[in-house]
Amino acid sequence: MEKFKPGFVLIDLDGTLIDSVPDLAYCVDEMMKQLGMPVRGEDAVRNWVGNGVQRLTERALINSVDGMPDQELMDKAYPIFLELYKENTSQRSCVYDGVIEGIEWMKAQGYRVACVTNKAEAFTVPLLKDKGLYDYFEVVVSGDTCAEKKPHPMPLLFAAEQLGVEPENALMIGDSRSDVKAARAAGFHVFCMTYGYNHGEDIRDYNPDVVMDSFVELKDYLEAK
Repeated sequence: MEKFKPGFVLIDLDGTLIDSVPDLAYCVDEMMKQLGMPVRGEDAVRNWVGNGVQRLTERALINSVDGMPDQELMDKAYPIFLELYKENTSQRSCVYDGVIEGIEWMKAQGYRVACVTNKAEAFTVPLLKDKGLYDYFEVVVSGDTCAEKKPHPMPLLFAAEQLGVEPENALMIGDSRSDVKAARAAGFHVFCMTYGYNHGEDIRDYNPDVVMDSFVELKDYLEAK
């Protein structure tokens, strides 16, 4: 594709900027222990993340990506998970290789950068700050900023409105089918990373505009100054 210059670049958090699964898996397994249920392990959690911690908790309880747990069990489990995650948001998580270089390249070219995630603000802001990413972003849209989460387009359109950029002149960078669906519905261009969380599916199956292995590849697709 030809290089282009979007009005702003909106970036997903979990699985795109940061590998947050180690902390999430720790919290899932500690929750399961407290409930007297089998631990699930990091590999399983990698297939369950991306739709917010409530959905992650539900999936952990039933040991499946689809379906719903008993409500009484969920009512008991979810507060345990939230308490654990509040204390373990970023201890084991790490920024993916290439992310800092890619963002700093974009900033050096004058690109405006924002972040969008289905993670609640109470967890999003500390994670971004702890990993040294928070100050790169003009706007951060968390999972509880809008009435809807991705794959609904609302959070993306909210970000575009905040920055005064038309959706067709915006770029979303993500890692999952949820990101692609949200971007398409919002009218954004969409690039996806190969390494993220997509419920075990190849992100190429969802036909993003570009698939990248690293943020350093952005210079191959975006215009320089």
